[in-house]
Amino acid sequence: MSLPKDDAAELSARWTEGVLLKRDVFSTVERGRFRSGTGEVDAVLRRLDEVPWWSFLLARHLFAREKHALARAKGLDVGPELLWAGQRALVRGFVDGAALHLAKPHDDLAYFRSAKAMLRRLRRAGICHNDLAKEQNWLVGRDGRAYVTDFQLAACFDRRGRLYRILAYEDLRHLLKHKRSYAPEALTPRERKILAKKSFAASLWLATGKKVYRAITRGLFNFTDREGGGRRLVNDAPVLTALIRKNPAVRDTAIVAFADRRSGVGLYAFVEADQTALEGELRNELAAAKGPKPPEHIQVVHALPRDTSGKPRTEILQLVAMNQLDLIEPMMKNDQDRAFLKDILEQRKNLRDRFNFEADLPAS
Repeated sequence: MSLPKDDAAELSARWTEGVLLKRDVFSTVERGRFRSGTGEVDAVLRRLDEVPWWSFLLARHLFAREKHALARAKGLDVGPELLWAGQRALVRGFVDGAALHLAKPHDDLAYFRSAKAMLRRLRRAGICHNDLAKEQNWLVGRDGRAYVTDFQLAACFDRRGRLYRILAYEDLRHLLKHKRSYAPEALTPRERKILAKKSFAASLWLATGKKVYRAITRGLFNFTDREGGGRRLVNDAPVLTALIRKNPAVRDTAIVAFADRRSGVGLYAFVEADQTALEGELRNELAAAKGPKPPEHIQVVHALPRDTSGKPRTEILQLVAMNQLDLIEPMMKNDQDRAFLKDILEQRKNLRDRFNFEADLPAS
């Protein structure tokens, strides 16, 4: 399914292709640059031309909801600004920051104060996001403030009726769930009370609608969205991890997903070992095991970046796999992490789908 001629002509003249962020049965999302009235800016494009016919009606409905909500939110400074919208494609501004599950703002009280203020601005504009349970939809800006993205499920209201109040309450409750994860000691008594009380609509959704939603998306649409990784990250990655760890030269491994223009979702395995020439041996072993399709990329590193508990920092590895290297530098916590970044820049494998986002990184 191709884009309408007007959409295609506008994008041809104003859009510079960059990094593919996500592709599923509802849209293709990529990061690049857009020529606006004030010059070229970093931006994100959502397009429907690669959506299969059987999901197109739902995809178009979600697209229309996002288009409407972004237009209504313009100037509120709550997330990406709508830069241009056509019939089956739209361009929104790029927020310089990382998703909540990548940035992990532990004990960052200023972030959660800004998140509450941002929700109040949305509420005054009559916008309910409706998808804030996902950490991927919360952004930690480089300025430290909270932003939200992905307005495909958003609802806009001209009057603050009962449905609006229920949805706004659930948006707040989801924010407080994230606050409980990252700054539990900062929860106020009133916030704890809100967390303990789901709205009737939310309880009904969990008991009925969510089961139907999962049956449709995971069964009919074969769609799983764990950090954008889909079914390969959920089903194949654990099996591949176990197989790779059987090699005696391997100390540890971590597998993350990335959007791939050819296959949709690719897997990238980072393997901690001293033998840098281990990749070929591992590929042969994975092929011989006749298990899931091997990762598209296997990179051997001397040391994986780790958090204080010793677990691999998959949030950094995820950004490397997605070629969003400019978002990594603010997440470097120590010299060990910076040494890993230097090593990864020199040796990374996913070079086919990249863009010039590396200007601010330390020289290698």
